[in-house]
Amino acid sequence: MAEINADLIKALREKTGAGVMDCKKALAEAAGNLDQAIVWLREKGIAQAAKRAGRVASEGLVGAYIHTGGKLGVLVEVNCESDFVANTEEFQTLVKEIAMQVAAANPRCVSREQLPPQVLEREREIYSAQAAGKPPAVVEKIVEGRLEKFYREVCLVEQGYMRDPARTVGDLIGEYVAKLGEKIEIRRFVRFQLGEELNSVGAQTN
Repeated sequence: MAEINADLIKALREKTGAGVMDCKKALAEAAGNLDQAIVWLREKGIAQAAKRAGRVASEGLVGAYIHTGGKLGVLVEVNCESDFVANTEEFQTLVKEIAMQVAAANPRCVSREQLPPQVLEREREIYSAQAAGKPPAVVEKIVEGRLEKFYREVCLVEQGYMRDPARTVGDLIGEYVAKLGEKIEIRRFVRFQLGEELNSVGAQTN
């Protein structure tokens, strides 16, 4: 088994933001493998987020990001359970990161459940036409695979996190849930870009 030294713990903390004890446990579970330890911590965060899914997140912050030059701006509402957590530096950092993600990646909505049925039907028709001539079972598999890729492109929580594309924004939220001990959810966002039609709006419904 690999030695769990301070350098490994430091590297894992820098990549995940997890606490020292969590990093030690993750590295022990992963036999010192940094990548596997990151996966373990992500799973731990997601599990904790699932446990809190039934709670009410009515506190939080509205964050803003204005890109250099003032031609692109984002407003985002991120909810948590208490005003105490909303006022922490960690939560404020998360809100800022999400606003910057929206600015950089231009998602259509927060999650796949918010995509209109007509949008999904149109995408299915396009992918089916592209796979024309193949057996129906193969066509269906191709369509579903391309839909999953579409979700990763347009749904905020499924996008690759701008600072580490190997992690999704959903993973990032899970890590902060584990760190702060409360349910956290992105409720809605709006993205304004000079000269563009104002149609990049996402909303999370409770």
